[in-house]
Amino acid sequence: MLQKLREKTTGWIATVIVGLLIIPFAFFGLEQYMVGGAANTAAVVKAPPAWWNSAPSFWPVSMLWGEEEITVDEFRNRLDQVRQQRREIEGEAFDARAFEELPSRVQVLQGLVDERLQSIAARQAGLRVGDAMVRETIQAIPAFQVDGRFDPQRYRLALASQVPPQSPRQFEDGLRQALQGALLAEALAGSEFVTAGELERMVQLLGERRDVSVLVVPPDEGAAAEPVTDEEVQAWYEANTRDYLAPENVTIEYIVVDAAELEAPAPADEATLRQRFAEEAEGVAGQARRQVSHILVEVPADASGEAVEAARAEAAGLAAQARDGDFAAVAAAHSDDPGSAEAGGDLGWVEPGTLPPALDVALESMQPGDVSEPVRSDFGWHVLLLRDVEQPEGETFEQARERLLAEQAAADREAAFEDVSRRVVDAILQSPASLDAAAEAAGTQVQVLGPFTRDAVEGLAAEPAIRANAFSEAQVQDRMISDTISLGPDRAAWLRVIDHNPEQPRPLEEVRAQVEDAIRAERLREAAGARAATLEARLAELGSLALLAEAEGLEAPESVPQVPRGAPLLAPGISEAIFAARAPAEDAISSGHQVLDDGSLVLFTVDAVTPGDSADIPPAQAAALREQLAQAAGIADVQAIVEALRERYEVELFEQNL
Repeated sequence: MLQKLREKTTGWIATVIVGLLIIPFAFFGLEQYMVGGAANTAAVVKAPPAWWNSAPSFWPVSMLWGEEEITVDEFRNRLDQVRQQRREIEGEAFDARAFEELPSRVQVLQGLVDERLQSIAARQAGLRVGDAMVRETIQAIPAFQVDGRFDPQRYRLALASQVPPQSPRQFEDGLRQALQGALLAEALAGSEFVTAGELERMVQLLGERRDVSVLVVPPDEGAAAEPVTDEEVQAWYEANTRDYLAPENVTIEYIVVDAAELEAPAPADEATLRQRFAEEAEGVAGQARRQVSHILVEVPADASGEAVEAARAEAAGLAAQARDGDFAAVAAAHSDDPGSAEAGGDLGWVEPGTLPPALDVALESMQPGDVSEPVRSDFGWHVLLLRDVEQPEGETFEQARERLLAEQAAADREAAFEDVSRRVVDAILQSPASLDAAAEAAGTQVQVLGPFTRDAVEGLAAEPAIRANAFSEAQVQDRMISDTISLGPDRAAWLRVIDHNPEQPRPLEEVRAQVEDAIRAERLREAAGARAATLEARLAELGSLALLAEAEGLEAPESVPQVPRGAPLLAPGISEAIFAARAPAEDAISSGHQVLDDGSLVLFTVDAVTPGDSADIPPAQAAALREQLAQAAGIADVQAIVEALRERYEVELFEQNL
């Protein structure tokens, strides 16, 4: 039977059938199976090959196109970075709930897609990021520097403290990709230039001053005197409902544990104080500062045993040279540590724990002036020079007694706070839907606060952490007790939302007076706009604002000479309107108007225009302006090329995975 099946599936007929079956898979099944169904895919960018950049996207040529995936992990890392940046910039105004909504997440993903498009375009253009660029960029990051110089130990500690921790290799790979994406933008921005004519024209526009005449026309009170009908009120309310919303609010129950309000601990006895003093003395004895220089012979992490031994031998030779000659000169000529080599290997004054452990151990056995044998660390082999040692100053027990009493009291109070906090958390775990047990464990009472809004500025609701938790989606929906909310050193709170009212329109009868006022204000503005057209037409006939004011029985206009751009005039928007008006001509008046919120009208004429003069600008300021214009043009170029890449390449977002 198997032999018959084999015979039936061979030959040219079977080959044709299999070929026909492949086609629908190429169009639908395989692509969806490989990409569309991946839960860890945030976006996919498809691009033609570098050797055929104009390759069409239709099948079967599309099979030559490459795909680059943006994973959900990459997206979440970027989302965390943007969230942190927004928190730092906006402070208490940051809306965490709105930030977590899908439109905001998609915006962050689109930024990642733009970077990936630029990275692909740069790679296809032959642009590459070398190791030297990555190294120079890392060494220039302030977070990795000590006293203005790159510090390898600080670099590794900073990466290890990230969430999640990163190895140097992971960080360097991510940085290389980010730099790759920025190469195209930098190349475009760097290629922009501003001609002398463009700069002169911009100076003339920015430095332009205008002589104007301004006439203030009071509002037509008669336009607002007509009664407001019920139909008008209802129509206005329905068209502008969002202007009459009651803000979202919550009511919470909460407890607060404050170390300052706990029962004061009993004063420490003599034995406890002396034990604390002895522990401090022992710790201080090992905290001598050392002034150190070093020579580094770098060893790659994947180096063979022979390479490691060869590096050790090189370091031993450098140690011998340093003992016989000038350590700083040997370090400057041979050290692989770029952060210290230029300074003769100087690492400055270092505290215990600053350097890798093996180096600390070696330094403890050295005397000032000693040059060590090679010492191994993760970076390679080090030759150390101990230049000086500074021991900390000590104090007697009697001198330290009052300080020790205060420190022990603070430590006891902190311990009591932590003990109460642990009991509260245990009670919450046992009863997560009620604060009664937690309050009993804390020896306090459950209190109620609210309703309050996101903008509350009084009492406990003024604490940003309280508002952030009270309005979080989890608290509003689940109504469970929150996690511990830190309100500062040794002060914490726990809350539970007991009532929540979303943003909703206020009843018409409640806001009727506001609606009627808005309708009357709109009538005044409409009347002012209609009168402006009439007055400008008459102004064209009379030839000046002074004659118009006299004819209309208005106060004489005010002349304001040499008005610069952005100058504050009477009300917002007037200065912009003045500079939006055309320059005056010999046979026509240049006029304009601005209707104010109270229904008054500002009518103006532009009497003269004085362009800016480049001779009035200092050379340094002119150079800065030229650079700003070039940067603005470069940014526009980058935006244009990203839009073109989006049209040329294929981008697919998987919003369901965000």
